[in-house]
Amino acid sequence: MSGIIGKKIGMTSVYSADGLSVPCTVVEAGPCVVTQVKTVETDGYEAVQLAFGDKKEKNTPKPMIGHFKKAGTTAKRKLAEFKEFTTTLNLGDTVTITDIFKEGDFLDAIGTSKGKGFQGVVKRHGFSGVGGQTHGQHNRARHPGSVGASSFPSRVFPGTRMAGRTGGNRVTVQNLKVVKIIPEQNLILVSGSVPGAINSLVILQK
Repeated sequence: MSGIIGKKIGMTSVYSADGLSVPCTVVEAGPCVVTQVKTVETDGYEAVQLAFGDKKEKNTPKPMIGHFKKAGTTAKRKLAEFKEFTTTLNLGDTVTITDIFKEGDFLDAIGTSKGKGFQGVVKRHGFSGVGGQTHGQHNRARHPGSVGASSFPSRVFPGTRMAGRTGGNRVTVQNLKVVKIIPEQNLILVSGSVPGAINSLVILQK
């Protein structure tokens, strides 16, 4: 499916036609450079590889420097493949936000969620905790409670929800509506939240 790479700027709100305030995420999407065109004959499948965001050449591996120079562009931060482009793209072409989306479209946003570190079950899974402070409870308000049986099966089942590392995962939020596009600044406003922190890279795809 077609799409574009961008950087999450932050959030704002715009008013709809009926006067409602719509919370939106602002994404600087593109311009992206076509760094590779994959075909069935050479790669076994058809896809277009896009690159976004400038990067210092000294921090780029030499094979990747040659890869970017072949496309006639400088070193880039992020690469992503898209398999269904309606238009024919060639090596070195530039893809902008208006080439992919228009206002009123729906898209999927892919990004890396904020890392929360090691968290307990209340924050990680939404547990309510053990309960009140009466009936012998002491400092267990946010504890998980019992996690397994005694003599049988004498173990804790795999997959039991417990405390652990939270966040930092690849997350896809589906069916976000394109509220507004500002082509002069390569900005796109989508309704709702997009995964990731401010200035993190995201992928917007149809």
